[in-house]
Amino acid sequence: MRAFLTAAASAIVLSLPAMAAPTIGQTAPDFTAKTTSGESVTLSEIEGTVVLEWTNHGCPFVKKHYKSGNMQDLQKSSAEKGVTWVSIISSADGKQGYVDAEKADALTESRGAHPTHVVLDPSGEIGRLYKAKTTPHMFVIDNKNLVYAGAIDSIPSGSQSDIEKAENYVQSALADIEAGNEVRTPVTQPYGCGVKYGS
Repeated sequence: MRAFLTAAASAIVLSLPAMAAPTIGQTAPDFTAKTTSGESVTLSEIEGTVVLEWTNHGCPFVKKHYKSGNMQDLQKSSAEKGVTWVSIISSADGKQGYVDAEKADALTESRGAHPTHVVLDPSGEIGRLYKAKTTPHMFVIDNKNLVYAGAIDSIPSGSQSDIEKAENYVQSALADIEAGNEVRTPVTQPYGCGVKYGS
């Protein structure tokens, strides 16, 4: 009887449809979430270009881009061009990078960061929707369509000295969009710390 129930449970799990990974050139998966300021934000209601940044302040690769000012500079230059930047924290409660809204806002202020919104995703629902694998993991959406997914830049290291030598894929994607061109490098392999999802 126990074996039958186990087999039945397995069959039920296997019959559930797997969430497809977001696809370049197709509509970006939609979500509605509360920001750290308590505002409700729905991705599909944001006009123009959107950057999604998966982040974890305890990750050395995230620290590389924030301690150098690279991420803040990119956020600021993007905002000046009308880009909406959404930083998403998918670390589960008790895992590295988990913060509440107050701590998240304090981090934003202390680092001089410039995201448009900071979203807490401790359930991992948004992260799993996007198949976010690492921190940082970057996604660029233009006019509702996903046009870039992957690493922030071309050198997968934790060294700040590599930033100047690397191609910044997000910056390049935004430049292509601004010029009215297709994104030349739409997909890259993300690097960094694994997203600290809960069970």
